[in-house]
Amino acid sequence: MAEPADRMNQPLLRAVGLAPGHRLLDLASGTGEPALSAAALVGTDGLVVATDLVASMLEGTRRRAAQRGTGAMHFSLADMEHLPFAAGSFDRVTCRFGLMFVPDAVRAAAEVARVLRPGGVAGFIVWGPAEENTLFRELATAVDTVLGPDLEAGMPVLFRFAAEGSLAATLSKGGLEVTDEQPLRLDHSVPAGRPFWAPTLDMGFAPRLAGEPPERLAAVAQAAERRFRDLAGPDGMVPVRLHARLCIGRKA
Repeated sequence: MAEPADRMNQPLLRAVGLAPGHRLLDLASGTGEPALSAAALVGTDGLVVATDLVASMLEGTRRRAAQRGTGAMHFSLADMEHLPFAAGSFDRVTCRFGLMFVPDAVRAAAEVARVLRPGGVAGFIVWGPAEENTLFRELATAVDTVLGPDLEAGMPVLFRFAAEGSLAATLSKGGLEVTDEQPLRLDHSVPAGRPFWAPTLDMGFAPRLAGEPPERLAAVAQAAERRFRDLAGPDGMVPVRLHARLCIGRKA
């Protein structure tokens, strides 16, 4: 999934106008993107600060940076509602698929506005409608097949900003001037025999799977594998659609 992930990274980095010498704060860096890609763009005169709320995720980003020999990077545990940085510290802020999980997203947007310098730009990517995201749609069906339907357990947090305009409204309430909001749609194909769906199952469905015995988890994985194998064409490739939303805000 690295190639489609990069095809999400690049529009985000272009939209915020990242350039050599910039100081960038990347929120909810997870396994390292787009922070690692951004570090290559800002160069030795710039700085990328990769953050996450989970120490083990941030440690993974640190390892990947070391393997790549990436310079100009710092790493910081950070709660998006209470960022540990001084006002006006950054030229740019990015957040890819992280804002949905923040309890008070308006407060997080206000924190982003605080740490940006005047004229600074922030970019956010969130998921679009669930039905237009193949991974989530098929995995939800696989989980329901094994564990039974559970209307309470859906994925409302993941798709919190799926409606057009909802993310822009949140950023505006936080004090950012919204300059652009656009859909990001990506179609690609993945070999059916590759478990490309496993990370999404592990992370996106973690609350639903928590506490299930190993045999039930194995059954869910087998059901998911069957779902995607059945989607494969004659060439053995599974068509996968991603639909996200990109929103850009500026600090006046």
